Amino acid sequence: MSRTDPSSPLEPAFVVADLCKVYATGAGDVHALRGVDLRIEAGETLVLLGPSGSGKSTLLNILGGLDRPTSGSVRFHDVELSGATTAALTRYRRQSVGFIFQFFNLVPSLTARENVALITEIATDPMSPEEALARVGLADRMDHFPAQLSGGQQQRVAVARAIAKRPALLLCDEPTGSLDSDSGVQVLEAIAEVAAEVGATTMIVSHNAGIAAMADRVIRFRDGQITEIETNRRKTAPREIRW
Repeated sequence: MSRTDPSSPLEPAFVVADLCKVYATGAGDVHALRGVDLRIEAGETLVLLGPSGSGKSTLLNILGGLDRPTSGSVRFHDVELSGATTAALTRYRRQSVGFIFQFFNLVPSLTARENVALITEIATDPMSPEEALARVGLADRMDHFPAQLSGGQQQRVAVARAIAKRPALLLCDEPTGSLDSDSGVQVLEAIAEVAAEVGATTMIVSHNAGIAAMADRVIRFRDGQITEIETNRRKTAPREIRW
């Protein structure tokens, strides 16, 4: 039975029910999410597609504990996140979630090894920085500073930093948005390989529809709502994606 089959006995990583997010602005309320329902199986890879402002990143931020919903429920395994305290959300992010963003957010005065160590020093059961960097193909770049690395290499340092804590959840918001196609493919390969190795549930937000081919399921958003969920019968390796 497929892990994305709704009748699968596997425990879901997330159950999202009637999720809404409203931001109050001077021009009126902005409804970023409008009643989103979603079940996410442990270990699957999702790609979220949709135009800017459609709700993709808002959902990612709520699932990652960076933001709170206005209403609705978000359950991560047996933990209800929507009502969690600030301290509980901090523990959840620290122990369970790895984040990868479009901009690398590396500390320029620290080497690749030291940037990853920022996470491993506070994680519960981390890899060593050396192991994490080796897994993304940077064993020979550990002592280089960000300015000495290409954009693709810097993003792979960010991937190593995210997976070093062995996260249950890997959240990637436009991870290839600032990269050329070759570097983007290398980053997607690193994400796919290490996510499989650590068993992370992986969600990738992208404007690049070609990336959808590497997902178990593709979630399409518009105007704060899910408009379509498509299951890929065959996942495509990042190297085979038509960019």
